[in-house]
Formats: sequence, structure tokens, C-alpha cells
Amino acid sequence: MKQHTQPLSSIAFHLGPLEVHWYGIIIGIGAFLGFLLASKEGKKQGISSETISDLLLLALPIAIITARIYYVLFEWSYYKDHPGEIIAIWHGGIAIHGGIIGSVLTAIWFCRKKNLSFWKMADVLAPSLLLGQAIGRWGNFMNQEAHGGPVTRQFLEAFHLPDFIINQMYINGTYYHPTFLYESLWNIVGVLALIVLRKSLLKRGEVFLTYLLWYSIGRFFIEGLRTDSLMLTSHIRIAQLVSFLCVLGSLILLWYRRKKGLATSKAVFLS
Repeated sequence: MKQHTQPLSSIAFHLGPLEVHWYGIIIGIGAFLGFLLASKEGKKQGISSETISDLLLLALPIAIITARIYYVLFEWSYYKDHPGEIIAIWHGGIAIHGGIIGSVLTAIWFCRKKNLSFWKMADVLAPSLLLGQAIGRWGNFMNQEAHGGPVTRQFLEAFHLPDFIINQMYINGTYYHPTFLYESLWNIVGVLALIVLRKSLLKRGEVFLTYLLWYSIGRFFIEGLRTDSLMLTSHIRIAQLVSFLCVLGSLILLWYRRKKGLATSKAVFLS
């Protein structure tokens, strides 16, 4: 049996006294690739790259802030005693659901201001959001966080994972479920599914709602494996509750918009 080696460093490089963390670099890569994907689809839908970049430049920092606020609020018992850590986002600790809330609210405001269809814009951006989330999970990998419960090395090797992943999952003398990887792969499959489905089966607004449905189903089950979940009560994981509500809400909206004919509407803003 192979022995573990030292984990990968969470710090990519130094600029003088400044530490540049892989976490931020990976999030940046995810955002850039998401922009390229959205720009390509936007051109087909009559939305310019400039419009998409304007929205992303506004939505991305807001999403990061709301993701951090969401996380800090549900971990307030720790942060009230360590206020200096509230802004230490490079240590990890952003909640994707908080980022989604911030992104959606920003997009609604942006589309209303620009007289654009929110649903059209959301459909264009949905695969990019999922791609960004898939890539962003590797930031958790570099920080050795967002992992699941204990497993054996033999368990990890049975999946034919490369050694660098197995070794990074060795934390304080124990191997753990690479739940970051499970979610990343689930999201990548979701990106491909959305790209295929929107060509024929999905109507206006349904790409975005299917994104919420797909991500939430995967997150609900993967969250059950994690050991660092934000908790509402001693038995209720916040991410699972929010995922359940997103699944329910998406299904209701998919049905309602089809029933009312809204999924084929070309009117602007939340039509």
C-alpha cells in the first residue's frame, strides 16, 4: 500500500509579504471560463459580451460578499469571538447558496435597469454558474475543507483516484471522503446536460430552473456526507434544507410557467 506524502500547499506564491492563495486563483479561473461560456451563448441570444461582462463584474464581488455573509451568519458563535477572521475569505468559508442569492438578486436588478429579460439572461448564465461552482470546489480541495467523513486509503484507491487527490484527503492522520470531487463531477455533468437540453427541450426560463434543480439534488445528497455542514439545528443541515426548498420551488415554477405559457414568452423582466 502506498504511503501518504505531504499535502499540497494552499498558497500558490508570495508577492513580497503578500500570500496569494490557490483558493482565490481557482475562483478567478472559474469566473473567467464561465464568462467565456456565457459570451458564446449570449451572442446566439442577442446579448453582447459587454453586457454579460458588465453583469459579471457587478455580480461576482456581490456574490462573494453575500456568500461570506451567509457563512458568517450561520457560524456567528465563532466569528463573534474572532471578528478579525470575518474578512479572511482566503481561509475558506463561503457558502454557495449565499452566492446564488446574491447573484440572482443582482441579475434581477441589472436586467430591470437595462430593460432585459431576466429569464433570458438567467438561461444564458446558468451553465456558467454551474461550471464556476464545479471549478470552485477545487479551491476547497487545496484548503483541505468541504470533505466528508473518514474513509480508508483502500476505499479511495478503489476509485482509481490519482495520488495527489488521495494524499490531499489525508488530514491530521485520517483519510476523508473527497466530497469536493463528488460535487465537482456532478456539476460538470450538469453543465453538459444543460447545454444539450437547452438546444431542444427547454424553453425560456427553464435552463435556469433546471440548473437549480440539478445542483440542489446533488448538493442535498453530497451534503449528507460532509462533516463541516452549517447547521440550523443539531439535526438539520442548512444546505440540505435550502436544497430541498430549491428543488420544490424549481418544480413548482417549471409547472406553473408551462401551464401559464410563460415559458414561451418573449416579454422582458420576469415575464
